[in-house]
Amino acid sequence: MSIRSPIEIKMRDIRFHINLYILIPVIFAGFTTLSFLVAYQLTRFYISKSLPPQWPLAFWGAILVIFTFVCGLLVVKFVISPVERFVDKTQTMGVIKDIDASQKGSDVSAAEINRFSRVFDQVTEILSKMEASALFPEIVGHSTAMRAVLNQIVKVAPTDSMVLVAGETGTGKELIAHAIHGHSRRRDQPFLALNCAAIPEGLLESELFGHEKGAFTGAVSRKTGKIEQAHQGTLFLDEIGDMSLETQAKLLRALEERQIVRLGGTQPVRVDVRFIAATNKNLPERVKKGFFREDLYYRLNVFLIHLPPLRERREDIPLLAEHFLSTVNDTQKLSTACIQRLMAHDWPGNVRELQNAIHSAAVMSGAEIVEPMHLPSAITNHWPSMQKEPACPDAVDGASDGQDLDHQLREFEKNMLIHALSQSRGIQKQAAKLLGIKERSLWHRLKKHDIDASAFKM
Repeated sequence: MSIRSPIEIKMRDIRFHINLYILIPVIFAGFTTLSFLVAYQLTRFYISKSLPPQWPLAFWGAILVIFTFVCGLLVVKFVISPVERFVDKTQTMGVIKDIDASQKGSDVSAAEINRFSRVFDQVTEILSKMEASALFPEIVGHSTAMRAVLNQIVKVAPTDSMVLVAGETGTGKELIAHAIHGHSRRRDQPFLALNCAAIPEGLLESELFGHEKGAFTGAVSRKTGKIEQAHQGTLFLDEIGDMSLETQAKLLRALEERQIVRLGGTQPVRVDVRFIAATNKNLPERVKKGFFREDLYYRLNVFLIHLPPLRERREDIPLLAEHFLSTVNDTQKLSTACIQRLMAHDWPGNVRELQNAIHSAAVMSGAEIVEPMHLPSAITNHWPSMQKEPACPDAVDGASDGQDLDHQLREFEKNMLIHALSQSRGIQKQAAKLLGIKERSLWHRLKKHDIDASAFKM
């Protein structure tokens, strides 16, 4: 019995994989070339015999037409039909939003292609949401803005790059830091957080670097600092924009040399720590004013994650509200009117303010349904006038002074869309009727403003 060598086996197993985008055009181009050559040879043959070539060429043309028609049927059967069955099945499942493809005249084929495209867009969006929920179960939010943030986390977490998380107060910057650590190679090592604004300046340096016994009055023993405690793990420095310039200089030295010296000590201690910093301040502006070191800013700003405020991802509000309510009382539900009030508020305190408002409303309600009257007065007093007059431009509460007309019109349109979806409980057909526009126009406007209508379904 002959034994084949590994090289011979490897040569026998060679397979060629050609992309369909290349293979199909090459096949059709080859068929066209073959048809041309056959027609040319037929013409030459019959002319050389002094015979008219019209009938043979007509016969050959008929064969080509029949063959092309059969190829078209095969393409429809093996390519288009599975796609159409997939689209029809997804729509009958009730997961995909209803798409009206009934058009008249010459728009039927275009509408069918548009229907396929919209269904695939929705399927992609649903899969993206499922992936986000599976990877980050602790983060509630399916909006486009939040999915972009989660995508950034997936990319930067496996690395050891420093991350700067920028966002307003209450947007959940520490939650993002936890997510980065949880998806990094250091996930089994310690995660420590230090709020630079909550610790007096005289103690912040000791908290960061530690101190030796007798380093200052009251230092009765050696203390290990947060940087040293987070060795091989992650240290989250919250509100780093409030750190003094002197402490900034020492932190920069620790970042660059990967070693620290305890207060009152002389021996450097090597540390292996991944730093994640967060701020609610405009650091470039503070650098210009001399309140923050420029070299430290560029050292920290290796990978920037901007966490959007809650008013820029309003479609996440119902999800967050239901989540917070379930942590207080899982038997209570929010009424539709209550959801509308929550969606219309600008939330200067962001997610933290929403959490506190829901907890307060749950306590005030005491019933199964939480109504708008149970919400804090700070929210109910700012209920926009669009509740009574949706067409009034004064409804744009979020338009800041100094913003141009285009921006204010965009905000007004977005608020009207959100209000209509809240009233219709996410049913686009009813929302379009409330707004007096066609459903297709509504779909394009929702896409433009990154609004997910499914988030409004009760």
